[in-house]
Amino acid sequence: MEVLIGIFIPFLGTTMGAACVFFLKKEMPSLLQKMLLGFASGVMVAASVWSLLIPAIDMSERFQRFAFFPAAVGFAFGILFLYGMDRLIPHLHINSDVPEGKASSLKKTTMMVLAVTLHNIPEGMAVGVVFSGVLAGEGKITLAAAVTLAIGIAIQNFPEGAIVSMPLLAEGKSKKRAFLYGMISGIVEPIGALLTLLLTGIISPLLPYLLAFAAGAMIYVVVEELLPEASQGEHTNVATLGFAVGFLIMMVLDVALG
Repeated sequence: MEVLIGIFIPFLGTTMGAACVFFLKKEMPSLLQKMLLGFASGVMVAASVWSLLIPAIDMSERFQRFAFFPAAVGFAFGILFLYGMDRLIPHLHINSDVPEGKASSLKKTTMMVLAVTLHNIPEGMAVGVVFSGVLAGEGKITLAAAVTLAIGIAIQNFPEGAIVSMPLLAEGKSKKRAFLYGMISGIVEPIGALLTLLLTGIISPLLPYLLAFAAGAMIYVVVEELLPEASQGEHTNVATLGFAVGFLIMMVLDVALG
């Protein structure tokens, strides 16, 4: 039961963020948007290091001086996987009018939701993999550590949910519809985590590779999308401060509770 609750924690963060449409005006202030993008980036980077890469290396101690190998291979494949998804799936980033991925006739709203859904794929995988490690009895991953990662991603998902929903509200969508789109963008996370849990027995020997894979995918999202969006226009210094705060919070959570 704790595991099932844990994998839905990140989705709750997205839903709460999307609910901002009921409390804020039609346009999110640029200052707030930059801060939230930086904050989300900081959380994802810290989670990738402390919750994913370090445990992956710790699990590979039997390789001695080559304990880095599974983490390095998994990280590289995570980067390549997201790169491929980024090239194939049509999507549109916040504050951009130029779609990426395959040419498509999809609506702008749909492509904006797909952009954030693309972000959420590695996060869902990360949560699923760590809880699979708990179920498999892998001593390097405790239930507390898995829940900490889920909470950290939920914190990061709150601003993402708001960043998806608020522009839709500004485009004329109703508050209910904007909220629904924002919430749907995060549904891929519990779905991905559940699928991973169903394969626990199979993936247990591959846990170090899969943890690093999720880390690589998350870092790709941060470097290729979140940070460039946070660095455009004014208030970029606020984005940097947001990154620092997000990184520190996730680091403290992981070390103190993990």
